[in-house]
Amino acid sequence: MNEIFRDLGNVGIGVLLLAVMLVIGFFVFGAITKYNDIEQLRKGNRAAGMYMGSKLLGLGIIIAMVSYTSFNWLELILWSIMGMCILSVLYVLLDFLTPRFDVCKEIERENMAVAELLRAIIIAASIVIGTFLL
Repeated sequence: MNEIFRDLGNVGIGVLLLAVMLVIGFFVFGAITKYNDIEQLRKGNRAAGMYMGSKLLGLGIIIAMVSYTSFNWLELILWSIMGMCILSVLYVLLDFLTPRFDVCKEIERENMAVAELLRAIIIAASIVIGTFLL
């Protein structure tokens, strides 16, 4: 019976940590975009929603993968932060490598094709990053 309570406690702590990391991720990812994410979401910009949602999904994938091999909560938090940093660097690098194509302007224009492409890149990168961090 004690194991059930311990396991439930661990699930609760894990869900709380996930929620905190996703909120932090939202603000970190929002800080590095050239447009105001919250404003775009309030306007109903589906491309901005897909793009931010993809970044958060990617972060969730990384957290899930590192949680599999983490032996304590601090380790999980540190590797999750590392994954968030790598995703942020990937975003900046992608923006730098496409100087003729302004990703942020396309998202502001609600270009869903760009948002879908970015979603695929972020999810693929998150799986690879999560594997590296295992």
